Amino acid sequence: MYKKFFGLKQEPFSIAPDPHYLFMSERHREALAHLLYGVRGGGGFVLLTGEIGAGKTTVCRCFLEQMPRRTNVAYIFNPRQTAEELLESICEDFRLPRHIDPSRVPSARDHVAALNEFMLRTHGAGQNNVLIIDEAQSLSTEVLEQLRLLTNLETNERKLLQIILIGQPELRDVLARPELEQLAQRVIARYHLGALTPRETAQYIQHRLTVSGLKGALPFDADSVQRIHALSRGVPRRINLLCDRALLGAYAKGKPQVDVAIVDKAAAEVEGKVPLRARRADVRAMRLRVAAALGVGVVAGAALFGAGMLAYDAMRASSAKQQQQAGR
Repeated sequence: MYKKFFGLKQEPFSIAPDPHYLFMSERHREALAHLLYGVRGGGGFVLLTGEIGAGKTTVCRCFLEQMPRRTNVAYIFNPRQTAEELLESICEDFRLPRHIDPSRVPSARDHVAALNEFMLRTHGAGQNNVLIIDEAQSLSTEVLEQLRLLTNLETNERKLLQIILIGQPELRDVLARPELEQLAQRVIARYHLGALTPRETAQYIQHRLTVSGLKGALPFDADSVQRIHALSRGVPRRINLLCDRALLGAYAKGKPQVDVAIVDKAAAEVEGKVPLRARRADVRAMRLRVAAALGVGVVAGAALFGAGMLAYDAMRASSAKQQQQAGR
């Protein structure tokens, strides 16, 4: 809605994990380097953790675009599955043929056998196999143990399956449990993706606006950028939500630049703390701006309509008075 007003071609602060908008802070570069190292590291587990909205999934999408050639990838988005269900999902993502025997349902052993055959065959053809599991903090101990067993298949030189676990900080606590010590010992690389610094937050906002087509000055003053960092605590997804709502607020007020007051109001709206009356006032102001941009004379039309209704009411009152006098 505000794109044309600020000279943008795209929505700059979408929360979709688009790799084109990835801001490569030092932390993001290190996270990506760990993933790339892990996929070339001869198998085992790679661990990437970070707060909600820190950009883990976006880094992973960028990693997928830089995946080495001749690499087969299975990406599991929903980890809340039993061990058998997860094995089936992995087989499906690697596009393995289903069990042929129609007389029985394939078991976990069938899935493991199919995966082992697939990994040996692809290894012989010079291919690598990578399994990525997002939201891995939700994996049960049973499922994690099954994943560890999948990494047992190996040659004299390397393991045949690389597993990348992406999750929230509690994933580190999960892997620290005594019953998962064997799995923890197979983690060949781990990285925790931290929040952006104040300077990086300013660079992040500038980067996303530039990618969206901004040619002129930054539509945020210095104080508003500092306020955005303080309110978002440097977490990219929170920055996106605040900036998007702040630009919308500035557009509704017809202001070319976001100030601290607009940011504070945007934060209250994002958190659902703005009174209904204030939200309605913003909606009315925005509708008037949209109407003006479209060249529709809403205000003038409303005034003419109101004047017409007043004249009509006056005529009806005069007619009624004349009828009363005639009746007397």
